[in-house]
Amino acid sequence: QLQLVESGGGLVHPGGSLTLSCLASGFTLNDYKIAWFRQAPGKEREGVACISPSLSITDYADSVKGRFTISSDNAKNTVYLQMHSLKTEDTAVYYCAASRGRIATMIAPLYDYWGQGTQVTVSS
Repeated sequence: QLQLVESGGGLVHPGGSLTLSCLASGFTLNDYKIAWFRQAPGKEREGVACISPSLSITDYADSVKGRFTISSDNAKNTVYLQMHSLKTEDTAVYYCAASRGRIATMIAPLYDYWGQGTQVTVSS
């Protein structure tokens, strides 16, 4: 059974850092594309970053470029999202998602499997 479990969320001050983890089970990362999405209250879900672990290709939303880094550890079957210089507007529930295929995108309907989400709150 394919499952994604996020962890690492929490409360952080503006300018701070957090690292989110997405532990995958039931499949091998190399056969899938993985993405992080987020959804703030009253807003639509938006793509944050995506990765093709087999191709080592990543992409980011303009709003997080230079501040967030997505990476994968195939041995641990885990995808990470390192977040630095956090802003209040980064506050949201963060979800990881996976779908078979190697070309990663940040288009939510193209992802079949989703984690339960982890809350990130950036506040002073």
